[in-house]
Amino acid sequence: MPLAYGFIDYGGPDVQRFLGVPAPEPQEGEVLVEVRAAGVNPVDWKVRAGLQRAFLPLSLPAILGREVAGTVVRTGPGVTRLAVGDAVFGSTAGGSGGYAELAVLPQDRAARMPAGLSFTDAAALPIAAGTAYEGLAALAPAPGQTLLILGAGGGVGTVAAQLAVMDGVRVVGTASGAKRAFVESLGATAVAYDRDDVAGRLRDLLPEGAHAVLDLVGGDALHGVAGILTAGTRVLTVAGEETAARFGARPLSRVGGPETLSALGELVVAGKLDPRVGRVFPFAAAAGALALVEDGHATGKVVLDVATRPS
Repeated sequence: MPLAYGFIDYGGPDVQRFLGVPAPEPQEGEVLVEVRAAGVNPVDWKVRAGLQRAFLPLSLPAILGREVAGTVVRTGPGVTRLAVGDAVFGSTAGGSGGYAELAVLPQDRAARMPAGLSFTDAAALPIAAGTAYEGLAALAPAPGQTLLILGAGGGVGTVAAQLAVMDGVRVVGTASGAKRAFVESLGATAVAYDRDDVAGRLRDLLPEGAHAVLDLVGGDALHGVAGILTAGTRVLTVAGEETAARFGARPLSRVGGPETLSALGELVVAGKLDPRVGRVFPFAAAAGALALVEDGHATGKVVLDVATRPS
């Protein structure tokens, strides 16, 4: 029976455990994948805590994780783009988790892996990198313009900063002081929210304001940088509707289609984008991997090596 790591009830880490689960069946337009690597994201613990169940209902027990890389072992009806034996990466189907030896991917949220892309790097791309890629496309900062990233040290910010710098955009990013060197290694100017006078530092750096803001923190983060928001500043945010409306922001969202995934994969293979995988955990240490992300101490991306089956 395939092995998976999930949760038996909504709550804290104590509800997580390894589960023996039946092999999932791919439905119309879906493929079954033998998972080699799975990305670990903040949304994973939020799902377990029950914070997402209003729009992501699950049958319990449920499997954690939403992004994987692996090999197609079966195709469902109507699959035309992918075939058995293809190395693929993408986002799992609703109700199918990624911390598992077998997972189901919709073909419209998966892509073939380009030659030279590792399973580890591929598993780091669908959610965080996909969100960054599509978020920047929506903000469309031009070369020479300024992009402020709130939360530049996480998975989305890491990729967004690199992509923007690659396009000639000036990037300023907020992060903890411990991540200052990391953020600056991405080509961004770092502002430490726990050490600097953020508002004052941003006024000095951006006296004419920012052309675009990518808010990956939410909550009151936009209030703290209101001084550099102008009438023309374009803002994407993960904050709630009320905060977004107050600042004329649009919600940050992700499609994660094959075109986005393929573009990201090719950038990695070409050496233009580094997913910045900070830690790779064996599958047996899934709890530790998620704890690192949940505690907010991860620098860059955390990935599970699912091919290392627990004994």
